[in-house]
Amino acid sequence: MSRRHLETHATGRVAWLRAAVLGTNDGVISVASLAVGMAAAGQTQGALLATCAAGLIAGAMSMAAGEYVSVRSQADTEHADLARERQELASDPDHELAELTHIYQARGLDAALAHKVAMQLMARDALGAHARDELGITEELRARPVQASITSALAFSLGALVPLVTVAVAPAAVVIAAIVGTALVSLLVLGAAAARAGRAPVWRGALRVFCWGAVAMAMTAAIGHLFGS
Repeated sequence: MSRRHLETHATGRVAWLRAAVLGTNDGVISVASLAVGMAAAGQTQGALLATCAAGLIAGAMSMAAGEYVSVRSQADTEHADLARERQELASDPDHELAELTHIYQARGLDAALAHKVAMQLMARDALGAHARDELGITEELRARPVQASITSALAFSLGALVPLVTVAVAPAAVVIAAIVGTALVSLLVLGAAAARAGRAPVWRGALRVFCWGAVAMAMTAAIGHLFGS
């Protein structure tokens, strides 16, 4: 009895994983850095809470708008390329068949087999074959601006809650250490989780995010201390 072999690949997660990781990391780093800078300048805990809340709202809206515009531009380009391909298939199918044949030859098939494969794929779904093999557009990796926008905004908000909650509950005497500690632990966890989801080396991903977060908070703390003095 034959057994069906099923595989799952990390590339199918790229669209949402990129937006989620970017948004959450940005939420932690941006708002924690703001809070550390304000705390180093000598601001009160109430001011820190207001700063974190404002940073959360502004950052989430900025991430949503920026991600939508960016991915929308990508989607528009994909739609334009598909429309042009559809027109070329209607006006000159023989040229498109030859084009697809050359693509398969370049990938290692002999001329006769490449021609046969191209004919069969175009008979089934000509536009889909050209979108995938000529343009590099697949259903798994197609641009989805609304999904990317919502994911980024929610992820940023989730990340920004870490420093906000820390400021709300930490004693004023240790608020800077508490913000830095919780932010860095969160970044380690996020980096490791993102690397694991993408099937990349876990510690490398965790340390990469950790180091950039530490640098960002150190710089804002230095600036806050300078202006506070």
